[in-house]
Amino acid sequence: MSQPTSAPNTATSAPPLDAQVVRLLGESKMIIVCGPGGVGKTTSAAALGVAAARHFDKRVLVLTVDPAKRLATALGLAALGNVEVPVQVALARGSLTMAMIDTKSSWDDMIRRHAPNETIRDRVLANDLYKTLTSRFVHSHDYVVTERLFDARESGKFDLVIVDTPPSRSALSVLDAPRRMQQFFGSRLLKLLTAPTQSRLLSLASRPFFIVADRILGAAFLSDIAEFFTLFRTMEAPIVARASRVGSLLSDTATSYVVVTSAEPIALNEAGYLVSELRQRRHRLEAVLANRLVPAALANGATARAEHLAASTEPLLASLANAEREIATVAAREQQALRRIREWGVDVLVSESRGGDITDIDSLLALGEAVHRR
Repeated sequence: MSQPTSAPNTATSAPPLDAQVVRLLGESKMIIVCGPGGVGKTTSAAALGVAAARHFDKRVLVLTVDPAKRLATALGLAALGNVEVPVQVALARGSLTMAMIDTKSSWDDMIRRHAPNETIRDRVLANDLYKTLTSRFVHSHDYVVTERLFDARESGKFDLVIVDTPPSRSALSVLDAPRRMQQFFGSRLLKLLTAPTQSRLLSLASRPFFIVADRILGAAFLSDIAEFFTLFRTMEAPIVARASRVGSLLSDTATSYVVVTSAEPIALNEAGYLVSELRQRRHRLEAVLANRLVPAALANGATARAEHLAASTEPLLASLANAEREIATVAAREQQALRRIREWGVDVLVSESRGGDITDIDSLLALGEAVHRR
């Protein structure tokens, strides 16, 4: 492949992208797509990825951390997993790869990377508590998600990484995970959990904690806890150092954030909260994408068409008048939503509703190419 460039595809066979979308896809090295659940966030992330591969000479990776695994359906793929899968995009200047972060596999990779020796590596991987934490607890994915993003960005294999995150507050939990990991290694809790293997004085001081824990959890499980966290502490230095680098990457000026929302009040409230939290964390908020809006071709003139049809005595035309009134009402509500979003002081992109489900690359490309400012 030729040297990656930010210049968009100018071939006549490719419709021009909106200038703001060109800037987003051309200048960013990582795009983190956030938003409330059920607003088309996963599909939007995939559509931006397909458009980037089509129009730019870039190696594009789209990662999803959405537990619902909707990206596979949007792409018409049987499954996505931790393994990166190449996806063909017609007439693409660049390349597109897809993957979904598998929590257990990502944890295992992290342990193999940071364990000081093979003995500790194998003991951690065989520990029952470790197996439970990495396979059953939802929040165990938070930090390894950021590790996976870091690997993708720093590997040199990709010029642009687009990340589809879980719904709003879970996405914030992922973004905060590097800081929490650093804090955990200095916490009193970790000292208590590893006390049985430390000095006799520390063991005596923590004895009340272990007496209560033994009664609640049982001696065998308590032993697994102590062993796991004792072994985990041997990896403190490389994990803390890497967590610091991951945190820096998430705040890097080449990492852009796009918040996706619908015009519904509940979704707007969540999107507004997310915009505020991203700013508080000093992340680069590139735009809010208002998704699934009534197409402008239908919204424009809907009220006038309704009045014209209502004047007819034909029953069919009268029913069409009601449909036009409904379109006008929805469009007016959406305009109010857009005005509210602009009050947040952000750049606004829109994506209009399209007929039918989006289940293939061509429809994803059409969706990505149609994103624009309104």
